[in-house]
Amino acid sequence: MTIRERLEEAERRILHPRAAFAADSRGRARPEPDDDLRTVFQRDRDRILHAKSFRRLKGKTQVFLAPVGDHYRTRLTHTLEVAQVGRTIARALFLNESLVEAIVMGHDLGHTPFGHAGESTLRRILPGGFHHVRQSLRVVDVLEREGRGLNLTAEVRDGILRHTKGKGAVLVDGGEPLTLEAEIVRIADIVAYVCHDLDDALRAGVVRDGDVPEKISRVIGRSHGERLAAFVGDVVRENDLDRVPHIAMSGEVHEALLGLRDFLYGRVYENPAVHAEFVKAEKLLTELYEYLLADEDRFRREHGPRKSAGPDALRRDVVDYLCGMTDRYAIELYERLFVPRGWEG
Repeated sequence: MTIRERLEEAERRILHPRAAFAADSRGRARPEPDDDLRTVFQRDRDRILHAKSFRRLKGKTQVFLAPVGDHYRTRLTHTLEVAQVGRTIARALFLNESLVEAIVMGHDLGHTPFGHAGESTLRRILPGGFHHVRQSLRVVDVLEREGRGLNLTAEVRDGILRHTKGKGAVLVDGGEPLTLEAEIVRIADIVAYVCHDLDDALRAGVVRDGDVPEKISRVIGRSHGERLAAFVGDVVRENDLDRVPHIAMSGEVHEALLGLRDFLYGRVYENPAVHAEFVKAEKLLTELYEYLLADEDRFRREHGPRKSAGPDALRRDVVDYLCGMTDRYAIELYERLFVPRGWEG
């Protein structure tokens, strides 16, 4: 037996019957030979980790635009924290950790620079709209490997597509995912970001320790570690997979999670001090978009051949290029194009 076959056999012995088994994957759009060492989900995780779009996550805003301090989260550190939460839950429920990890590593690849400000700008200027979840799938399907894509499994692609919530429902409420592992990622994402965004907001002085409503703190605790433990522990305790159809949370903790998210929207994400910088970011991205769109020959010459089809191909390719930028690269490009420099004789 190969190492992969032994790993697949171990999954059969150890994981819950409702887990996603690598040997039963629905496969890839383009069939490939099996790897001797890794399961299909391990291969997907590795492909994403080695992708250029994954490396760029280190330079993309989570909440605070182009943070100067070393300790603020970026999209990359957010991804790693979601992976920790998701794997802990999956391990405790005897579900497939490798699938959870692969989904997590790809779930935010389509995020723009400058966080919500970047997304709202591209949503406004791209015909048909823009959403980072669809863009994440576009990155892995089309943009990586010079247009060949990563050819990920159906289960990983589905999990990436279904992780989003915004202000919507956290728990599955329709459009059933292919796997319970995808549902875990959906919950792990919001658990990680409400906990670490609050931690960053406290560090930045945007909120203070006593600002979180008492009814929330009473349920989930008052420190970063207590909050994470409360959320993760609740998900593990509430899910006897022999009886629940979907990954669930207790009513009290679920309410506290939504309450903390609402608190962050009101006091952090829409805080005037934070929002003022996002207004500048929207102007920056809009002007870069208009500049790049103005001369197709120049854009193709400097940034590669067309990757999209149809009458809006140039707009789509320009948005792909903007979306791939880190915060600092976008700022530096803007300065190079639009800010006068001193004469160098």
